[in-house]
Amino acid sequence: MNNPTVLVVEDDSSVRNLIMTTLHAHQYGYLTAENGERAILEVTSRNPDVIMLDLGLPDIDGVEIIKKVRTWSEVPIIVISARGEDSDKITALDAGADDYLTKPFSVDELLARLRVVQRRLARSAAENAPAFANGPLEIDYEAGIVRVAGDEVSLTPGEFKLLCLFAQNVGKVLTHTYITDKIWGNSLETDVATLRVFMASLRRKIETDPAQPKIFQTHIGIGYRMNRL
Repeated sequence: MNNPTVLVVEDDSSVRNLIMTTLHAHQYGYLTAENGERAILEVTSRNPDVIMLDLGLPDIDGVEIIKKVRTWSEVPIIVISARGEDSDKITALDAGADDYLTKPFSVDELLARLRVVQRRLARSAAENAPAFANGPLEIDYEAGIVRVAGDEVSLTPGEFKLLCLFAQNVGKVLTHTYITDKIWGNSLETDVATLRVFMASLRRKIETDPAQPKIFQTHIGIGYRMNRL
């Protein structure tokens, strides 16, 4: 996907200019706001893909802006603040922020946080797409059809649901608890054993060589991940 448009909400002109220069150099679109009132106007009228938000604004506290935005939007919010205490980070994250970058920060770290957001936006787009492709694997969500190297594969409803969960979180480690809760609605110990059976079956049907899986990676004691091929 194209680089997102970032709304930079920062009253310190030197920090704002640093971020703007960095975004421009790496071909990100950007908007700016020097205070909370302007920030809310930009969010509602310009619909940015990402918000980089300073908490210490002259008119409205950044945490209040997060709360306001979260009443109507799930746009990713990266807090950039001199408030480095854990309590400040927890307050911002609990209010709905997605990430927290403490001043002073490096340009490399700033760009790394943006790449994380881009991956999230790409996953969100994939969830809403009618189809999914990863190496030899293809999923037609609407038709409920799975193909590997062009050949249709027969999956049980449970296996299809599990495969779609991985596809919607490709590249991310999913814990046993997360998977079993999403698939069966709970995370009992017995469900972990059932999950292993499902994964073994899925690998036999999806992997070219189930003994040396490339698509599904096991994280012992934690869960599984679908690798991006």
